[in-house]
Amino acid sequence: MFFIFGVNQKEEQLPFDQVVICDNCGKYGHMTVWVTYSYLMLFFIPFLKWGRRYFVRMGCCGAFCEISKEMGEKIANGEIKSLSSDDLPFKEMSELRHKCPFCGYSTDEDFQFCPKCGTKLVYRGSDTDENTQENTQKQD
Repeated sequence: MFFIFGVNQKEEQLPFDQVVICDNCGKYGHMTVWVTYSYLMLFFIPFLKWGRRYFVRMGCCGAFCEISKEMGEKIANGEIKSLSSDDLPFKEMSELRHKCPFCGYSTDEDFQFCPKCGTKLVYRGSDTDENTQENTQKQD
């Protein structure tokens, strides 16, 4: 006798969709709730799930944040019908956007120099970003 089993991860969208003005990008976007979990399969039938984590994701810019397990379960059961974006600490999916240290222009494009002023662009959140801003302030 032999057993066929495996462990896998899955991401599912919950039946929650709310249209809001995004605090990150200022556009209209759909706020959706997702759950991720790991599961054990026996003969290709999932029967044991663990490690559930719930996330809220913005469809306009890809910003996301993790929510508590209790809130996620309430959303899954239909007890919560709307969320306030003020209470959710969103993070951008693309943390490494180019930003001009001189004029402040930021872009997702892969430019090496700012299309507005010609200054070399740096990645937001990098060490060179802070050093370049200090040097620019000293020049002023």
